[in-house]
Amino acid sequence: MAQRPSPLRLTGYALAQVALAVPTMLAATLVAVGGGTALLVVGIPILLVGLPLLRWIADRHRAMAAETLGHPVPADRLPDDDLPLLRRLGTWGRDPMTWRELAWAFVSASVGLAVSLVVVALMVCIVTLFLWWFATPQLMRLRSVADARLLSRGSHELLEERVQVLTETRAETVEDSAAELRRIERDLHDGAQARLVALQMNLGLARDLMDTDPVAARDLLAEASTTTGAALGDIRDVVRGIHPPVLADRGLAGAVQALALDLAVPVTVVGDLPDRPSAPVETAAYFAVLECLANVTKHADAEHAWVELERRDDLLVVVVGDDGRGGADPAGGTGLRGVARRLAALDGSVRVSSPAGGPTLVTLEVPCESSSPRTTPSSATG
Repeated sequence: MAQRPSPLRLTGYALAQVALAVPTMLAATLVAVGGGTALLVVGIPILLVGLPLLRWIADRHRAMAAETLGHPVPADRLPDDDLPLLRRLGTWGRDPMTWRELAWAFVSASVGLAVSLVVVALMVCIVTLFLWWFATPQLMRLRSVADARLLSRGSHELLEERVQVLTETRAETVEDSAAELRRIERDLHDGAQARLVALQMNLGLARDLMDTDPVAARDLLAEASTTTGAALGDIRDVVRGIHPPVLADRGLAGAVQALALDLAVPVTVVGDLPDRPSAPVETAAYFAVLECLANVTKHADAEHAWVELERRDDLLVVVVGDDGRGGADPAGGTGLRGVARRLAALDGSVRVSSPAGGPTLVTLEVPCESSSPRTTPSSATG
């Protein structure tokens, strides 16, 4: 268990909080004024100053509250890495944590400031040193609890968000499953079924011509043999689209390695997964990598791509990168959105970093548990 800060150190936190009171009010005022005038454009520069300042101050108070309480006080902000400036500003505006930080700023600069001033005053006055020693931990804990409540989401709020995410991902999973079944039905109908019908007709004609025109019958049988091979190929393609055999045989690393060999862009596969994830995780990760590499081939104009596989405790991390032109927008196409939906059903996530000029990095993270060990080599260049 981490040792709690001493009264002297807590008083140092109180002094820092007093010193940050004026910047806190300044940042909150800038955010309020900038938000009120953002539609007039003049508020945008004000927000670009006020919001980062407010977030920085809030993070300092989170750190002090975490030290005082002995547990983390997470920010839980919406991700905004590598976003253009105006889009980042829009993300900040949509982020519920921004509004919590704004409300916290006014509480911190009033009630919170009063508590910190009491702690400092108790130390300054010699006659209250005894009281300062015993009261400071309680007062600072009180302030830290208030800061933590306002600057992070509570368990009830997180549970509500979790239920909402599960509801959305369940609906999307059901919809995706129905769409996948329709695709399989269409592929079988248009591919294998049509070829099998042609095969049946050719065999019937060959049987009728066997006595009267053996040469024509042999030609029809040869055509039937070709049709049989094509039908088997169609069926294999459908099966591969459901669960690739190479994935079952060689695991995720081996399947990605085999996938890399079939692409026009050279792909390096690096990583070692000594324990195989569960089948749903492997399948989701494989098709996510397949979609990312398809995007590289179609849109990136890249000379080289790479896939990094890593197991971090109970988290499977896959990074797909390329040296192409960059500028990939996750909201601009259905591919990455489909990947995000597929992984969200397993509590996974997708992060995209794609500045103009490259490189593009797509990071896939999926919680997983071990299924079985494997020894297939997992480093190759395609």
